[in-house]
Amino acid sequence: MAAIEPIRLLVVEDHPMTRMGIQLTLEQDTRFSVVGQAVNGQQAVTQAAELGPDVILMDIGLPEMDGIEATQRIKAVMPETRILMLTSKDNEQDVLAALAAGADGYCMKGTDQETLFNAIVAVNEGAAWLDPTVARIVMNRIGQAPTSNAAEAPVGRPVDRSLLPSESPLTPREMEVLQLIVDGNSNPDIAEKLVITKATAKAHVHSILQKLCVDDRTQAAVLAMRSGLVAG
Repeated sequence: MAAIEPIRLLVVEDHPMTRMGIQLTLEQDTRFSVVGQAVNGQQAVTQAAELGPDVILMDIGLPEMDGIEATQRIKAVMPETRILMLTSKDNEQDVLAALAAGADGYCMKGTDQETLFNAIVAVNEGAAWLDPTVARIVMNRIGQAPTSNAAEAPVGRPVDRSLLPSESPLTPREMEVLQLIVDGNSNPDIAEKLVITKATAKAHVHSILQKLCVDDRTQAAVLAMRSGLVAG
């Protein structure tokens, strides 16, 4: 069996101790390989082009060029490169600006190691990943947007209930799971709260994604809230 290639990462962080801590954390897992570091947005753009990383961990508050502008520039020429914002900023303006610039995920500094690793793997596989706090900001923003103005929605697509797949309605149990997804619960959290196995929780989530014709949990949550399927 051929060895699985590690996910190649570029770490963009201007604080030396924080940057060192991120790298040491990532080096504990053989799934990841840190191929470069950048201390400002301009370096991030240059190194992204030179190194071709799979995933970029991008801070927002950077000197010379902030992480939002760097993300926009990188995505303009390297749309397949995945960018995960790793920042302490959780205000609505920064969150929405980062997602509008093309960020594939948004993770808060100080998150636990497992969550960070899961976020990296998720965005590398093409899924959107949002910290629960950030997901709530996005969902609230989309919930306020008019249905006709899809361009303002940074994640998912505004829809109404009539656009939901009618041939595959969710079961009562799947509705419970969907509500827990909207509330920011992981699969283990769902399993614990519904007193089911983790495998069963995972199966329910997979079924929900299929029935709602969405690619990931974030899109399912956004769709559910926009259509009024569940409470925000």
